[in-house]
Amino acid sequence: MLTQPIHEPADAMPLHDRVQIALAIAEPLLLKTLLTDCTPPIALPHQIGGISSQIGIPVESRKAIDGIIQFESIRCTLADSNADWEQGILDYNHSVGNRRGYLELNRCAAELSTLGQMVSLSQAIALLAQAEFSPEQVHAILNLPQDAWYKSGWFTLDASGSFTIPFQRLIRTRHYANGTLTIQYKDFFTEEQPPCFKSQDRQVLVEIGTETHSFRKTLEKINYARQRLGIAEALLICSQISDLEAQGYMSQGISIYATHEVVLPTHANCQNCATECCPMQGNPDSPVTQCQRFCLETELQ
Repeated sequence: MLTQPIHEPADAMPLHDRVQIALAIAEPLLLKTLLTDCTPPIALPHQIGGISSQIGIPVESRKAIDGIIQFESIRCTLADSNADWEQGILDYNHSVGNRRGYLELNRCAAELSTLGQMVSLSQAIALLAQAEFSPEQVHAILNLPQDAWYKSGWFTLDASGSFTIPFQRLIRTRHYANGTLTIQYKDFFTEEQPPCFKSQDRQVLVEIGTETHSFRKTLEKINYARQRLGIAEALLICSQISDLEAQGYMSQGISIYATHEVVLPTHANCQNCATECCPMQGNPDSPVTQCQRFCLETELQ
């Protein structure tokens, strides 16, 4: 994909404007595609939670970076059930040739960490629900006796980016007279400590390449913005790029998204849409107002 020049139709909106409008609309599916389908990928689809974008971020007077994508990088996930947790342990032990089971998971212990410090009840519920605890589990955690711990099974990422490494998390709740709560947790694991409770916030600089900017100028602009904004990750979106240029950018830690087709969502009417594989097709009460797959029957002919 990177070696073939891609030419835009003469009457098409310029790539720079299309990408900036797409970033301004911040359609989640498109933003995720930019992060997962670039070379090398910035994140895998199952590692991306909430996502948003900003455009035209100033780095100094009269200078700005084209955009920034902010996303929730999921690093730990709660086991769906006890059966899932136990099977995960068996699979992990088999993969590393370990037969000691649960004893191995308790080999290392992390320091006590705080998830929420003197938060309201509603904030505490939201924090635990965001980690995908069920309402019943949230109720159990928030109503623990003062010296009790809630045990839960979790998985963190392996080298391939899959959630296969099990660890155990103990959670306790402290209640205060003013009605606030503090939620603390402690992790037990085999080798590497889980990096966070569930996710970490990440930012990616977005630069839209143009033919008027040379390799040196583009790299200079990205590196300057990296330094000024304190953002290490960067993505270059361009309509055409040579293999040599791509290798040059990637050697500097910049991912490449080469495309001639950044599709903007269009006003949609599911009742008149001809996309037959969509479950909303033909639905007069569909809540969808914008869709990248909206297509009239005349467009198919």
